[in-house]
Amino acid sequence: MEALRGNPAPAAPAKGRLARGRKFGWTFDDLALGAALPAIVLIVWQLAGGAGWIDPLFLPTPFAILNAFKELALHGQLAHHFGVSAWRAAAGFLIGGGLGFAVGLTAGFYRRAEHLLDPSIQLLRMVPHLAIAPLVILWFGFGETSKIAIIACGAFFPLYLNTLTGIRGVDNRLFEVTRVLGFGRRTQVFRLILPAAMPNILLGVRLSLALSWLGLVVAELLGSTSGIGFLINVAKQNSATGEIFVGIFIFAAVGKAVDSLVRLLERKWLHWRDGYQG
Repeated sequence: MEALRGNPAPAAPAKGRLARGRKFGWTFDDLALGAALPAIVLIVWQLAGGAGWIDPLFLPTPFAILNAFKELALHGQLAHHFGVSAWRAAAGFLIGGGLGFAVGLTAGFYRRAEHLLDPSIQLLRMVPHLAIAPLVILWFGFGETSKIAIIACGAFFPLYLNTLTGIRGVDNRLFEVTRVLGFGRRTQVFRLILPAAMPNILLGVRLSLALSWLGLVVAELLGSTSGIGFLINVAKQNSATGEIFVGIFIFAAVGKAVDSLVRLLERKWLHWRDGYQG
């Protein structure tokens, strides 16, 4: 009847998109709000550079950086170096993060293992990346092994700490409930302990991924013949500031994308918790 009277029908697709956005904890208005500040910065930056207020060698305009990005992409350099960096970061994260998760589980479930391992791990955690990088290079040379080892060292500690904290933070009253229900040890682990510790574990994944990406920068800037860090190093030697910014933006964009992916997994796997409902 409303259609016969000339009233427009409700926009179902828009509602569907809004519902899908809310499912993941955001709406398109949220995305627009989050993009407002970067957009304003880029506009002011471009206007200031175009007016000659900023030295292009010191700070090239966004358009100049975009042109440098196009040049690198057209010559195939960008895809090659990005692929090498992504492989290194993934390998270092899987090795270091996987080991951190396994040690965190062991220390979380067994008090004696924690007393044996945790003091040494906490001591090593205080050593910065830049301090151990020369030693790792001395041991393994400038090949892939040393770079993956540096990345793995950074990925290990967040997952270890958050896995241990998550397991030890499980409410004892939940164990009493499982004993009343007659749950065995295996059922307790997979139906109680790991789900209850999952928020901390996923936080550890986010931090480990971030440190893997930061460790990649350290590894590639110290000595490398490929990768985004190598690209930045070559651009520095050639005073190609635009290419340096391309590398920086790639590191920032990929890091943000990976972090957002883990946040989506948090909302999907932890939807039963009030804190992840938005």
